Amino acid sequence: MSSPPLALDIEKDPRGPLFLAIAEAITRDILRGRLSPGARLPGTRSLARALGVHRNTVNAAYQELLTQGWLQAEPARGTFVARDFPEGMEGPVAVPVAAVTEEVAPLLAFTDGAPDPRMMPGKALARAFRRAVLSPAFLAGADYGDTRGAPVLRRALTSYLASDRGVVTDPGRLLITRGCQMALFLAAKAALKPGQVIAVEEPGYPLAWEAFRAAGATVRGIPVDEGGLSVAALERALDEDSRIEAVYVTPHHQYPTTVTMGAARRLRLLELVERHGVTLIEDDYDHEYRFEGRPVLPLAARASADLPLIYVGSLSKLLSPGIRLGYAMAPEPLLSAMAAARAAIDRQGDAPLEAALADLIGDGDLGRHARKARRIYRARRDVLAAALREHLGERVAFETPAGGLALWLRCEGVAAETWAARAGEAGLTLLPGSCFALQRPVPPAFRLGYAALDEARILRAVEILAGSWPGGKRDQLELG
Repeated sequence: MSSPPLALDIEKDPRGPLFLAIAEAITRDILRGRLSPGARLPGTRSLARALGVHRNTVNAAYQELLTQGWLQAEPARGTFVARDFPEGMEGPVAVPVAAVTEEVAPLLAFTDGAPDPRMMPGKALARAFRRAVLSPAFLAGADYGDTRGAPVLRRALTSYLASDRGVVTDPGRLLITRGCQMALFLAAKAALKPGQVIAVEEPGYPLAWEAFRAAGATVRGIPVDEGGLSVAALERALDEDSRIEAVYVTPHHQYPTTVTMGAARRLRLLELVERHGVTLIEDDYDHEYRFEGRPVLPLAARASADLPLIYVGSLSKLLSPGIRLGYAMAPEPLLSAMAAARAAIDRQGDAPLEAALADLIGDGDLGRHARKARRIYRARRDVLAAALREHLGERVAFETPAGGLALWLRCEGVAAETWAARAGEAGLTLLPGSCFALQRPVPPAFRLGYAALDEARILRAVEILAGSWPGGKRDQLELG
């Protein structure tokens, strides 16, 4: 099936990348009605030949519009204008692509590592949700359902965890929660009595600390080095403080530094917590996002059945921050205690949403979305790393992370808080190391969550970051 040629009105000297100029021209044709919903676009090879550009440039333009929802790809058929908005009406993105390079600065933010909600498989989720709401089981429901979550989702997660993460369990050991934050709170309620201490990574995840404190626990920081949580420092803390009854870790991609805990240190950690008889809480918040090599198996996949380990995960990082769905795996009686605490504040979860997500897992939609997301986020990671090297060079240091949705940027010799303030005045929100520290010294670094930014916004954000660098003589005098 052939498609008509495109007579695109492309700006002669675009101020941004050429692929964005092509994407903007296609967007304008959609808004003007020259390209109607469902219209087939030329193949990338033929359009590149017609425009006199490299095929990769057209590929990048199409990918940008696919991500933003202007286009949709159909296997073995081609690329089409999205069919889900009316003729003559503006499409799903409020800001035209070209405006990115000029007007996006006040809207820019490096998050803590949130995914891009525009990539959520909304149509598949909506279909699954509708089936769940209209199902005879839901319409005939006479009670509030299972406190531990919809059995259909717990069964689906059991298969998913076994195949994707090597975590073998059964539905009876799973608890569905409204996001990872609830799971962490319930874990602390079950594992700790008021006044007892939980050892956490520092720098680390402040929202986890707040969940633990809300459960009545005291939080004690354990330093993090280039290999993640320092097991040697943890051992000293356990020997010194008998009140420590739990340890919280993010071993797959340490939050916020992104480092992966190696095999030897993992084994030492498991041996240490078992010897001291404390509960281990493992937060595997972004396991799906591994770009190089295979994901490292969770501690929960290696731990003995006797170890009191609470394994916490979330589907929000895979779908959208607005989809509040987490889960926890724990042995009895820890899971029973967590379920009882949950029942006191939230009788049950969102049964239709849980059934819909079980559908996404069972039908393979979630796996397909994960593979697509990994491709896009890896490309964005590479754009960010290249831009940082080009614009900041030796003024900063970082390791390109093998996975995850953020990068840890070290800035020795300048005050990260000062840099963040200057960037904020220029329209870029940053999260300096002080956001992740329990006490001083504050790590001179930033966590750059890039996943929610497309390539053009990443480039603009790095330009602002470089332009606000506090490296002048006045700043050096202040630091001295």
